[in-house]
Amino acid sequence: MIKKEISEIKKLFKPDTNTISRMVGCYVNAEKEKIAAIGGNFLALPEEQSFKYFEIFSKCLSGTVGRNLLNLDFPINTEEEGGTQEFLLKLRDSKLRDEALLDAFYDKVIESYDYVGNYLILLVHAVYDVPGKAEDGSTMEDASEEVYEHVLCCICPVDLDKAALSFDAASGNFTVRERDWIVDPPMNGFLFPAFNDRASDIHAVLYYSKKPDDINESFIDSVLGATTPLTAGTQKESFKTLLEDGLEEECSYELVRSIQDRVCEITREAAEDPEPVVFDKQEVIRVLSDSGVTPEKLTAFEKKYDEEIGAETTLQATNIIDTGKTKVKTTGVEIKCNAEDIDILETRIIDGRRCIVIPLDNGVEINGIKVIPGAITDMD
Repeated sequence: MIKKEISEIKKLFKPDTNTISRMVGCYVNAEKEKIAAIGGNFLALPEEQSFKYFEIFSKCLSGTVGRNLLNLDFPINTEEEGGTQEFLLKLRDSKLRDEALLDAFYDKVIESYDYVGNYLILLVHAVYDVPGKAEDGSTMEDASEEVYEHVLCCICPVDLDKAALSFDAASGNFTVRERDWIVDPPMNGFLFPAFNDRASDIHAVLYYSKKPDDINESFIDSVLGATTPLTAGTQKESFKTLLEDGLEEECSYELVRSIQDRVCEITREAAEDPEPVVFDKQEVIRVLSDSGVTPEKLTAFEKKYDEEIGAETTLQATNIIDTGKTKVKTTGVEIKCNAEDIDILETRIIDGRRCIVIPLDNGVEINGIKVIPGAITDMD
């Protein structure tokens, strides 16, 4: 799913556009025991309560595609009888009214979900009459040709709120208020089936993780059965290791800057593309070649790529290079700047030592105190 498709579904979680027919849930304690079951007709909920649930559901479709929101495909075997995809189809088609099926789903989650503490499993069923689109891109509400029936799952931590003093009007005094168990925003969740090309795609699922580098792989494997991608942090660390180990002595300051510039350039050129920029192995090698890596090192890099992350693995541009910021670090010093301002940093040989030079033409502050660049003199 691309950003526009995710936004279209996310907008449904509002009172005036609501498509949810039923919501169910299971409250689980830290010992992995079912404490309570909730749910029923979502439309019967008090307005104030439904607003809080809308916030949870919307949060489960928030974040960056490729980091918090991951498009996952189901392997063929999961679509066979007894497979995870086939189970999710049954769950959707039951409209969350089959208690045995719901219990089996909760058991799957509890068995595989890696979390220490209490949490709430929420499931909603919704049906969306997808409006048609005119040639100019405008929405035609009366021209629906697609019905998108789906379930959304949200897994929310439930924690005791903080102890605090509160005012007791009856006694006219401040007292320690009773602590309550509070439902926090979701840590993980999924939308099934995916809404690709503004239509149901039962061969894919959109997965949400609040923490991009902690996606709860055991849950993805056991409950969804989908292919687990490399996390954003793993992609970044893998690319760093590949450059350092594959390029060796060629991994210079100038070369790494050139690679960053090239990735940033490609990202800017694709700014209007609704999908994030993703590189396969050959595209990564092309970036390195354009940046000046020698053929010999390209061969070594390609071999390392196959060994470390796999020949078919793709990398998202914004996961391997920070296209917004640049950080240069050496012993005791760290320099941060916007990626487009990296050219102000120069490397020079001064008194026989290789140095990073920063021009002081546009003013300088030391601990917030403005100093006059012209007054900075050579202390030698």
